[in-house]
Amino acid sequence: MAKTGKKDQFTELDPATLLNTAEVQAEAITEAFESGDAGLIAHTIGLVARSRGMTSVAEETGIARPSLYRALSQDGNPRLNSLVEIFAALNIKIEAKISA
Repeated sequence: MAKTGKKDQFTELDPATLLNTAEVQAEAITEAFESGDAGLIAHTIGLVARSRGMTSVAEETGIARPSLYRALSQDGNPRLNSLVEIFAALNIKIEAKISA
């Protein structure tokens, strides 16, 4: 087989593109909270924010985009007041349930 000198080109899948409806986004965040994994929760909220447009979330919350990316990463640790602002910008309502 002859080499063409071209490398196979693959596009990296951005998981935020899979969260393309409000219902899917809500389900993803709910599952993240149910996991109890703080890193997964922050990361999932970040994916939803990216799917909706991180620039607009930054503008609505007054939080700089780089700070949002850091806080909403797997290693992020967003402050509670930041989460409240982010949820408001994303029109997400969080509800508490009593577990059995």
